[in-house]
Amino acid sequence: MKPKLEQATRQIQAQITKLDNRLVRLKERDSSTFKRIVVAMQKHDAQTSAALSNELAEVRKMAKLVSQAKIALEQITLRLNTVQDLGDMVATLAPATGIIRNVRSGLVKFMPEAEHEMGEIGSMLSSILVDAGQLGGFTLNFEATNEDAERILAEASIVAEKRMKEKFPELPTPTKEST
Repeated sequence: MKPKLEQATRQIQAQITKLDNRLVRLKERDSSTFKRIVVAMQKHDAQTSAALSNELAEVRKMAKLVSQAKIALEQITLRLNTVQDLGDMVATLAPATGIIRNVRSGLVKFMPEAEHEMGEIGSMLSSILVDAGQLGGFTLNFEATNEDAERILAEASIVAEKRMKEKFPELPTPTKEST
């Protein structure tokens, strides 16, 4: 089991790196779009600033989603690294597979290339979970694990929201002169 867990952790780390790279590009795009909005507002070009503001809002939605996915994957990695015995393994992996499915479905829209890799990670975790269940004779209660998965995703969402507010400046509000 240990080699499978290590491989799953490596694959999750690879996805985290890809998400980090995507976040850097989104931050750059956010910054350049924000600057363009400021210039448009200084020129009293309400139409351009409104269009760019809509684009910036979409960029920030993507950044938030990517950030949430990254945080969720980091939490899974931490949990995998702390698995000590078979009982912990089942309790950790069951919600992790649900989280992977949720992250995968959210990322598909913005990062289609991640779908296959996230599917592999989910399959690998499911396989480990099945193997652990067979070895230990466990009966899996997925209702409780889904609650754990939802809690982890909610925590990731809160952290991502906080990071977004720290990293991205607020949009300027239009003045009476620019409208």
